[in-house]
Amino acid sequence: MRVATTILVFCVGALLALGMVMLFSAKMMHESAAWQPMAQVVWCGLGLIAGAIAIAVDYRKLKKFAIPLLVLAVVLLLMVFIPDLGRSINGAYRWIKLPKGLGGLTLQPSEMAKLALIIFMAYYCERFLRQMHTFKKGVMIPALVVGGVLGLIFIEPDVGTTMLLAAVCSIMLLLAGLRWRYFIPPVLIGCIAIGAFIYNDPMRSERIYAWLNLEETKRDKGAQAYQAKLALGAGGLTGLGLGNGRQKLGFIPENHTDFIFSIVGEELGLIATIGVVLAFVMILFSGVFIASRAPDMFGMLLASGITFMISIQAFINIGVVTNFLPNKGMSLPFISYGGSNLLVMLCSIGLLLSVARQGVDRERTVERRNPFNDIPGAQEA
Repeated sequence: MRVATTILVFCVGALLALGMVMLFSAKMMHESAAWQPMAQVVWCGLGLIAGAIAIAVDYRKLKKFAIPLLVLAVVLLLMVFIPDLGRSINGAYRWIKLPKGLGGLTLQPSEMAKLALIIFMAYYCERFLRQMHTFKKGVMIPALVVGGVLGLIFIEPDVGTTMLLAAVCSIMLLLAGLRWRYFIPPVLIGCIAIGAFIYNDPMRSERIYAWLNLEETKRDKGAQAYQAKLALGAGGLTGLGLGNGRQKLGFIPENHTDFIFSIVGEELGLIATIGVVLAFVMILFSGVFIASRAPDMFGMLLASGITFMISIQAFINIGVVTNFLPNKGMSLPFISYGGSNLLVMLCSIGLLLSVARQGVDRERTVERRNPFNDIPGAQEA
């Protein structure tokens, strides 16, 4: 367990350091956005504090707050639609304005909903573990709760986060014992619904077309993905050097958030991008190992949900930047600019380490046990 936690902490720390450096590099030429790196430092500090608290507190105490946290997440998701409180960017209502004294920062409730929903699902699945093989407890009730939360995220609109959470919750249900015969039909229905939505949504159908025909759309809908490929190609093996990237000078929109991986590749090269991928792979393996050694079902499901949330989000982001997946705005964990996401991710890592701490304590208890005491007559001897 010590090896897994050490690798986990090292990888997260390395990604955090890289993210801070790349954010300063991406914004060093934009005076109007010079405050963003400092804001990220503040959010990082808050996230580290939240993560430290999560490590110190027994994760099992979260069972008492699973439902209140989910209710709070729903309230925050509803607040984005309140005039003068919610903030719209490019037609999407995903942010809540914080008080002016905080420098005009915003809060993204869907990020909070990720962790709240994972905690609730872990609590629910453990409580009804013996009934998870039934349709009512294993499908109907989770579908109503998860569907309600995801519905609020979907209409913001934030299709990427909706699909991410749907995948994570599905994995947690399967780990809790949901039967495949109950799982496959809803998944097929969901895939058909998503396909119909994309087909009838001009913006998203154009993104799919641009993904399939990048050369044809490189000056229009495919420009962002095309420029990202140019950045990765220009970086070569070792990169152009920190701060020497050119694509961040207005060629790649959102180069400090969704497409920061392309700036890493351009300035630090293939070696750095492979390092980032390997770091997320090690986080996945470490998280799965911690989940497998959790002392109870709640801890196993909580650790699994957090691990797959981080890993799938990283896979989607890197897949989009490398044009392996269609363009979908989603931040790269620990690296992209975004205070709410960074805060939730660091808090999630703290909870993962809390599960690991309890697992370590259990292992030490087993190790302290004297096996010779089990031999009849050993104590008398």
